Amino acid sequence: MALSRLPEHPQTNAADEQYSTEGDLAARWLSAMDGLENRKVADLGAGNGILGIGAHLLGASHVWLIEADSDAAEVARTASSSFPDVEVLVHRIDGELPAEVQPETVLMNPPWGWQTKGADRPFLIAAMNSSANLIHLMHSAKATHIERLAVEHGWSASLTLEAEFRLPARYQHHVSRMGSTAVKCWRLSRD
Repeated sequence: MALSRLPEHPQTNAADEQYSTEGDLAARWLSAMDGLENRKVADLGAGNGILGIGAHLLGASHVWLIEADSDAAEVARTASSSFPDVEVLVHRIDGELPAEVQPETVLMNPPWGWQTKGADRPFLIAAMNSSANLIHLMHSAKATHIERLAVEHGWSASLTLEAEFRLPARYQHHVSRMGSTAVKCWRLSRD
């Protein structure tokens, strides 16, 4: 319930594929994750901070919420203001994390590449090249490259959850008031 009460992501940029992860889905996914308690966690493309704040509530020792959109970062800052171990950074993920971010676990629901082909790749590469030894990733169920890319970079991949991601109409290209798409939640670990 705490995650469902967070302020909403402003969702102003369709090109960056900004969509809010609903509280119920975030809670289901977070409850299926390992590697959160007493660990440093980075939430890439954090939006309103729902995944990183969830990690904090589950015992993460420090959380970085990394978001390129300054409006979304301000929402995340407001949402996490009562948690001193949650830090918000405005940074565009371009294949690497800011130098001060040294996570043990990375969480992300990156752009899936529907608006800009390959938009997920900088997020995946940044996570796999980071100090983390565990990545939890949500992606379109249609994505066929996750496991292959993980193996190419020395990681193993397994599924932890399959679900429906609800998509309320937010952008001009949406034709129905509410849609949904199938997602897969992956657990990547260093081999």
